[in-house]
Amino acid sequence: MLVVCMRERQKKKSSLPSPSTPAIMHCRGGTFLLPWLPALLAGVLAASSEFSHHRYEDMVRALFAVHNQCPYITRIYSVGRSVEARHLYVLEFSDNPGIHEALEPEFKYVGNMHGNEVLGRELLIKFSQFLCEEFQAGNQRIMRLIYDTRIHIMPSMNPDGYEVAARQGPEFNGYLVGRGNVREIDLNRNFPDLNALMYYYERTNGRNHHLPLPDNWEQQVEPETHAVIKWMQNHNFVLSANLHGGAVVANYPFDKSRDARIRGRTTYAATADDKIFRNLAKAYSYAHSWMHNGWNCGDYFDEGITNGASWYSLSKGMQDFNYLHTNCFEITLELSCDKFPPESSLPREWLGNREALVSFVEEVHHGIKGMVLDDNNNPIKNAEISVSGVNHDVTSGVHGDYFRLLLPGTYTVTASAPGYTVSSSTVTVGPAEATLHNFYLKKAPKQNVKTKQHHGRRNLSFPKSNLKLGPR
Repeated sequence: MLVVCMRERQKKKSSLPSPSTPAIMHCRGGTFLLPWLPALLAGVLAASSEFSHHRYEDMVRALFAVHNQCPYITRIYSVGRSVEARHLYVLEFSDNPGIHEALEPEFKYVGNMHGNEVLGRELLIKFSQFLCEEFQAGNQRIMRLIYDTRIHIMPSMNPDGYEVAARQGPEFNGYLVGRGNVREIDLNRNFPDLNALMYYYERTNGRNHHLPLPDNWEQQVEPETHAVIKWMQNHNFVLSANLHGGAVVANYPFDKSRDARIRGRTTYAATADDKIFRNLAKAYSYAHSWMHNGWNCGDYFDEGITNGASWYSLSKGMQDFNYLHTNCFEITLELSCDKFPPESSLPREWLGNREALVSFVEEVHHGIKGMVLDDNNNPIKNAEISVSGVNHDVTSGVHGDYFRLLLPGTYTVTASAPGYTVSSSTVTVGPAEATLHNFYLKKAPKQNVKTKQHHGRRNLSFPKSNLKLGPR
């Protein structure tokens, strides 16, 4: 057998077998290829032709193909339908699909919110295929991620808008053609404006989480937005990213400025968790092949991240809504200069984003988590978890489990629920896995049941001056 020695180690391809599969053997002074490797490499190169844009029917077939290939770790479900009755499909990855397991965090990726920003859609389809294939290949990192996380992937929130954009294609697509849904409504300007209420509560020491929706919110939003809001309410998501195009930067809340708009001027709008959001944005930026460089698409963003309002103020956006109405921390990922990139660029974009997509999911496993239980070890849902010095609380889910993203450090953490005594603990968070800390709440004496509730529960209704949450 002819053996060819090479001085440089072969670079590992994404489609090669798992690292445990031997592909390259060492010889003195170099390495040599196993006999079957050239054919395999040829297959890898040919695989680049598999990258293509997916119309709605193609996308549905691709998602069901992943489910058929990995039926025991996936589930496909629809959260609702678009204006033109296309399903908003989600592909779930879990070792127990369809079931929330206590202490297992829920994560989501949402793509193609703007119909003509299509790279996120294609990346999430490819990411789904990657998770399935790597799990089957025995990739320990991916297997652990799926065993320990419930991952929800929605490749397209705006399938109608995509079809409008796709009819023109990459070469002729205009900057706005297909951006909105079929009614030309921008879905990222279509969520209830909770920022106005939050900024009012900041001045009045009011509620700091799970802000209520206006009574008529369901009549104010599009079907796609309505379906996604219901989805958020039905799952205790902890972390999320919303994939866009038109720039290359990781954008974090708040998107809406606290100050009145002044032409040519922007202001930074920090959340109570600003340091965490900056860290989350950098987790994606630095794992991305070039986002962290800063210079992209003619713009410069230091470290490849930006506060939304500091870039430009945006009202009724989805990432702010996640933070203000649910337990979920969401950032917006702008992933390509070209909103509708040609198919030839998709392999490069996938390689540039692959590690970042995995690394960002892993961020859900930092901070603290645990159970909130009563004297009889029964779970307490909707208990408030507050961190001293951070004016944003989270709540326990229906199973009594809570998740609080935090940077490494030592914190005073308090759990409270109506009818129970308050419990506080000092918790140290490390740089690795989330610290497990359970709270056991005792029933409050009857005469104290109606005592003043925790500050996060006050001012539950809209102030009269804020009944109209911005122009519609």
